[in-house]
Amino acid sequence: MKVMTLNVLVGGENRFGDLLTIIAAARPDVLVLQECVGWEDGARLRAVAETMGVQADGKHTIVGVANARSSGRRYNVCVVSRAPILRRRVHTPPTLAHCIVEAELAWPDAEEPLLLLGTHLVYSDEDSRLAEVEELLKLAPPERLAARPCVLAGDLNALDRDDPYPADLDHRLTAAGMHKYGHPPRFEVMDRLHAAGWVDALRTLPRSHRWVTARRNRGSATVDTRTDYILLSPPLAPRLAGAEVIDVGSASDHHALAAELS
Repeated sequence: MKVMTLNVLVGGENRFGDLLTIIAAARPDVLVLQECVGWEDGARLRAVAETMGVQADGKHTIVGVANARSSGRRYNVCVVSRAPILRRRVHTPPTLAHCIVEAELAWPDAEEPLLLLGTHLVYSDEDSRLAEVEELLKLAPPERLAARPCVLAGDLNALDRDDPYPADLDHRLTAAGMHKYGHPPRFEVMDRLHAAGWVDALRTLPRSHRWVTARRNRGSATVDTRTDYILLSPPLAPRLAGAEVIDVGSASDHHALAAELS
């Protein structure tokens, strides 16, 4: 089973055909998409499902309608699953900028369903993201993570201290006018998730040295970051066969991330 996550950048707009080509080439079994702005009618999600060869119905697709931003836009989170979706719920408490999609999937050859959490944490600052992480941990507390197969996938807008950031990261962020991580950069969001038991697929079994999913060129500064993650519960982590960053070129400002489970 291949799990893939991708931030499509403000609905995909005129890049939608390129996104479909990338998804077709990657052939994921479970796909989590963020920033699905304007996807509420389900038309673009149906096109994604058809590209994957998946039935475009309620048993295989979810449009996670997010809380509206001040602009009125909803940065929705969408899911397509080759395996049937047994249970679903979209969480939109006021503590979330967007939403959390919770789904149980009929994972082949498994004794119990796979719990999938798909989300997009807020851009603004680490304290706000930490509040959103607590909502995630209500759905998958440490005792639940320790007992069953779970996947958390999405753009978490957070830095992991285990990624190979340069010593001058703070200087680069300042020069680029990027303040969402704090100065000095903060890592508490990912620390909190790891402390709860979540295992980072890319750091555990990478298939290449590529790790950057969000490169930003602003002014005279270039900043390489990873804010996109596929995290696994401890019972699921031993089934990881490999994880990789998939270059999407100009189709989005984020590269995709995929993890294969045996």
